[in-house]
Amino acid sequence: MDLTFNKNEDFNKLQVTELKNKLLKVYKGGGTKNIEKHHEKGKMTARERIDFLLDKNAESLEIGALVGDEMYKEHGGCPSGGVIVIIGYIHGKQCVVVANDATVKAGAWFPITAKKNLRAQEISIENKLPIIYLVDSAGVYLPMQDEIFPDREHFGRIFRNNAIMSSMGITQISAVMGSCVAGGAYLPIMSDEAMIVDKTGSIFLAGSYLVKAAIGESIDNETLGGATTHCEISGVTDYKAKNDKDALTRIRNIISKIGDYDKAGYNRVKSKNPKENQEDIFGILPKLRTDQYDMYEIINRLVDHSEFDEYKADYGKTLICAYARIDGWAVGIVANQRKVVKNAKGEMQFGGVIYSDSADKATRFIANCNQKKIPLVFLQDVTGFMVGSKSEHGGIIKDGAKMVNAVSNSVVPKLTIVIGNSYGAGNYAMCGKAYDPRFIVSWPSARIAVMGGAQAAKVLLQIEVASLKKKGEKITPEKETEILHTIESRYDKQTSPYYAAARLWTDAIINPLETRKWISMGIEAANHAPIEKQFNLGIIQV
Repeated sequence: MDLTFNKNEDFNKLQVTELKNKLLKVYKGGGTKNIEKHHEKGKMTARERIDFLLDKNAESLEIGALVGDEMYKEHGGCPSGGVIVIIGYIHGKQCVVVANDATVKAGAWFPITAKKNLRAQEISIENKLPIIYLVDSAGVYLPMQDEIFPDREHFGRIFRNNAIMSSMGITQISAVMGSCVAGGAYLPIMSDEAMIVDKTGSIFLAGSYLVKAAIGESIDNETLGGATTHCEISGVTDYKAKNDKDALTRIRNIISKIGDYDKAGYNRVKSKNPKENQEDIFGILPKLRTDQYDMYEIINRLVDHSEFDEYKADYGKTLICAYARIDGWAVGIVANQRKVVKNAKGEMQFGGVIYSDSADKATRFIANCNQKKIPLVFLQDVTGFMVGSKSEHGGIIKDGAKMVNAVSNSVVPKLTIVIGNSYGAGNYAMCGKAYDPRFIVSWPSARIAVMGGAQAAKVLLQIEVASLKKKGEKITPEKETEILHTIESRYDKQTSPYYAAARLWTDAIINPLETRKWISMGIEAANHAPIEKQFNLGIIQV
């Protein structure tokens, strides 16, 4: 091990520690005092409910733990978007669990809350996974109602999805464990089965105060829409639970009786650990995103037995395409090579850049994986496509378009890991969020933006300086440096993986050592949904 390796290792492990500390804070939801108030009402917190519901000592994935990070500060913040989404196992069956966190603004829905709920339903729909809703919410956060209520991807889309999912035969079970008001009352009742917890759960379109104001009727909330009302009078709910644990036990019992699912049939054999030490990833990955490294060394620490079969190894070397196994699952890997390579003509090619030959190779490889029904794993560390007259004359746009076409039309599941840079059209070609990966996660080392920070800052500096000069201001070298630093600081913040995770551009920021688990559970989820259409590239220029 050399000094550079040790410095990289220290830096990357510190980033993982920062991630863990941030998550520990997020796991407290609305804070200790709000959790205590929640317990005083005889209720479990959202995370306690999920822990009780899921199989003990089984693996799980949390979607969007960092959603809302540094957002809505003027409203007091919204940790995890006020809702917890976990993919886990109930009696060995993989399920999606969505639980309102009532310690955060009484579980009220912010704009990002709706986006996260829709993402949970999207995962359930794409992978045909049962979904459980643990409802405890005060409804729409009224000060921001204009950003959550009327649009296509807003609050109402949740109930539309309930209906669509029901028609698809996807199991939906709801437990009303606290407030369930106004439009939100439709979610549990549009589920296949709904239960309500006695004395703490309530469902109504309008609470007692609004009823009094609207029609002058005086009534308490329990009589209006409590468990006894809905289980004995209205028939709205199917089961009355004594407490949270009773409701969660009933859900476990229902799930235990669900029949087996039709499988997509992705190939899996017995898992083998990588021969190479996975911890070496921390030393291989450079501290600076501009530094070079060998992506083969990363792949060797992610795939079973550190073995893979490379496709067109000596052609299009800035993209690595290979067949391998991860936790026993057969996968096709498309990864950016991050070190300078030499092509067959003896020309040097920059690492992390997609050239025409690389794009051509990837297009053919993606088509092969679709034909063979092999899930695709994209390992992103890309600065974009090659620019300049030579590339333009060589048809880089045409070859890039072919690759984007193949990624767009791929019918096998795609899973994306953002390891480092994810810039511009490179993000698209390597299956960024806009290209429907089943799951997309980043390492703490990731950077997502339209272009690299240094280049973007210089472009923005030129624009700002020109604007100030137009207004008659004199720009000294010192002033120019000050403006540049301000721009760089703002841009760096926006390219941070936390900025992306807060807005759900990625499903999670993960410790690199969790990558195999995410890929394995992601393919297992996808295996619930047989492929229903043929791979077709459509019209492309050859």
